[in-house]
Amino acid sequence: MTGMVPSGCDNSVGKSACGCQYRLMLPAVGVRITWSDLPAHVRAAVEDRLGSPVVSAESQSGGFSPGTADRVVTRTGDRAFVKAVSPAQNPRSAEMARNEMVIAGALPAAAPVPRLRAAFDDGEWVVLIFEDVAGRHPRTPWEPAEVDLAVGGLRQLARTLTPSPVPQAPAAAERLRDDFGGWRRVAADPPPDLDPWVTAHLDSLVATADRALASLSGDTLVHCDIRADNMLITPAGQVRFVDWPWGCVGPDWLDTALLAINVLVHGGDGDAIMPAQGIDVAAAFTGYLLDIARRPPPPGLPTVRAFQRAQADALLPWLRERPSSPG
Repeated sequence: MTGMVPSGCDNSVGKSACGCQYRLMLPAVGVRITWSDLPAHVRAAVEDRLGSPVVSAESQSGGFSPGTADRVVTRTGDRAFVKAVSPAQNPRSAEMARNEMVIAGALPAAAPVPRLRAAFDDGEWVVLIFEDVAGRHPRTPWEPAEVDLAVGGLRQLARTLTPSPVPQAPAAAERLRDDFGGWRRVAADPPPDLDPWVTAHLDSLVATADRALASLSGDTLVHCDIRADNMLITPAGQVRFVDWPWGCVGPDWLDTALLAINVLVHGGDGDAIMPAQGIDVAAAFTGYLLDIARRPPPPGLPTVRAFQRAQADALLPWLRERPSSPG
C-alpha cells in the first residue's frame, strides 16, 4: 500500500486515451542496511536460533523497508531468510515488523507462504527468520502465464486463510479507512498539478472510495499488499506470498483486485482478472497514492514517494476509461 513519472505520451506508465501504452519504470526498491550492518549481538542472536554461525549473506533489494532482507547460509549449510529493523531507522517499519511477526507466526502450514522459523523483539531490534524459499519475483511487465499463476496462488491462499487464522488481525475496512480517504483529502487541498479530469469528478471519486470501503466485509485473512515484489515463483512453478505486515480480514477477492492493480501499473491486462468490486477499490487506491505521494519521504525510505506517484499516474488514465468510473 504503498519518481515522479509524468502522465501523457512519454512511454512511462499506464494507458492514455490516445492509445499509447505505458508501463511503470520505477522498481519497488528502497535503501537497505545489510547483514553486516547489524549489531554483533543481533547477529549472534540469529545464529543462536539457527544453531550455527552465518558464513554468507546475500542482501535482497526489493521492497521499501530500510531494514535487512538477507538470504543467509550457516556453516552447517542451513539456509534462512532474515529480516531485521530498528525504530532508529524508521519507527513505522519496526511497527510493521511487529505486525508481521504476529501474522506470519499464525499462518497455517498449508498456506503458500514461507514458514516463520523464529522471531524476537529485544525492544530495539525486531527480527524475523523465515525459511529461505528458492525462487524469483514475477517478471514485470507481467507475463500472462505468470498472471495466471499468481491468480491460482491467490485462490489457494484464500482457501487456506478462510476463516482467518489470526483472531487479532484488524478488519480490512479498519486497516484501509484512512487510505481510502485520499480523495477526500485531495478535494480539501487540491495540488496545483491536479489532473483536470480529477478536478471535475472529485465528488464522485470521494463517493466511489466510500463505496469501496463499504465492500470490504469478509472472513478471509488477506495479504493487502499484493505486488510482484511480494511474490516468489519457485522452480516448481508455485507461488509463495511474502511480507505480511498488512494482513487483515476482508473479502476473498481483495488480494486479486490488488494483483490486477499491480498488473495495470506495469502495463499489463489487469482488466482480465479484476473482480467486479475491484474497480471501486482501484479508484480508492488511486486517491490514496495521489495524496500520499505529495508528502515528504518517511525517514529511511527516500524512494517510496516517487514510486507511489508513478503508480497513481499509471492508474489515472485507466480509471478515466472505465465504464463505471465517475463521469
